[in-house]
Amino acid sequence: MRLIIREKAKEASVYVADYIVNRIKEFNPTPERPFVLGLPTGGSPISVYQLLVDKYNAGQISFENVVTFNMDEYVGIPRDHPQSYHTFMWRHFFSHVNIPPTNVHIPNGNAPDLAAECEAYEAAIVAAGGIDLFLAGIGGDGHIAFNEPGSSLASRTRVKTLAYDTVLDNARFFDNDITQVPRLALTVGVQTVLDAREVVAIVVGARKAVALRECLESSVNHMWTLSALQLHRHAMIVADEDATLELRVRTVKVRAIGSDAYMYTYTIGRGVVDNDR
Repeated sequence: MRLIIREKAKEASVYVADYIVNRIKEFNPTPERPFVLGLPTGGSPISVYQLLVDKYNAGQISFENVVTFNMDEYVGIPRDHPQSYHTFMWRHFFSHVNIPPTNVHIPNGNAPDLAAECEAYEAAIVAAGGIDLFLAGIGGDGHIAFNEPGSSLASRTRVKTLAYDTVLDNARFFDNDITQVPRLALTVGVQTVLDAREVVAIVVGARKAVALRECLESSVNHMWTLSALQLHRHAMIVADEDATLELRVRTVKVRAIGSDAYMYTYTIGRGVVDNDR
């Protein structure tokens, strides 16, 4: 697993957006062979989405042959609710780029049979050829998607009862009224994410520092589901300096030769993971 460290959250977002654009270009997608992108919601990816929109507007990237699968959706609120993840994605990303609406997949939290919806979602991912790159954010407790502490690392898309801490945290999006926050969500599973050919997680802010430490420096643990990325052959975490504050193995900041840029190294086990390898 690679750890990429940038000084500021904005710089971390720039790195992730550039990485996604480069991966799509390298793939050279076509209608018959689209690039399949897994996407999150939440605060961390908003800057990434804005940067992707800017790159589209500048003519640097097209999303015409990109297929997307979102990580999750609340159960029981309308698709056009201001805080539904459908609304979130169209507000921040989809309505600003040239992705065909038929290429967008978001779990239906109002499906009459939620279990069948989850099975169909997994089947749709397989039918699309699998996810090429899954972008992820994490919660303060180290959860990925809505796979909160205690979730099985073998889990697939399913109905999930949200932990009280998650409900409390998300109340800020519902006028700080905890009674308005849905208690159920549809979420992809940990194994669904691990099945992607590549996973990139963005982790920014001091509030995520303990979670980053546990996910990097502790063993794979279902109480910190992001730690499952240790099992993935092509996983990368992009963090800002604030998110590294709790790391027990310290980062080393060195000036790159012949430039004003800084590089970071992070000693992990017997090797060094650097930010430009």
